[in-house]
Amino acid sequence: MNGQRLFSRTHVSFYRLSRGRVGGRLRNAPVLLLTTIGRKTGKKRTTPLLYLRDGERIIIVASNGGRDNEPSWWTNLRHDPHAEIQLKDEKRKMVARKASEEEKSDFWPLLTKMYPAYSDYQRQTKREIPVVILTQDSG
Repeated sequence: MNGQRLFSRTHVSFYRLSRGRVGGRLRNAPVLLLTTIGRKTGKKRTTPLLYLRDGERIIIVASNGGRDNEPSWWTNLRHDPHAEIQLKDEKRKMVARKASEEEKSDFWPLLTKMYPAYSDYQRQTKREIPVVILTQDSG
């Protein structure tokens, strides 16, 4: 198991056990747990991610630390947009979609203010980093 995957699993465990009191923030940014269904395995996969709240919507970034390949959670969501998030001790069913160019241009300054490394990540990679909008699943 690589270091990033081990860190992520440890982070998820502490977050769940403490209901977000441990692992609920990274620097000054809030952290949620995103659970998707693996497109190949059909198994639930949980990832800690920074997020921005926009009313009832949750905004996340598929940065993968500036790597050239997309994060697996985003590939999973493009296959099946239904997911679950955990915010502290609250769980919600959500549906994901990629932000439009206009939405991204509105959110990107707020996201990079919250976590300045996103700008560095975009400079590091050839791919356009998607901004993802999660809305409450009404189904």
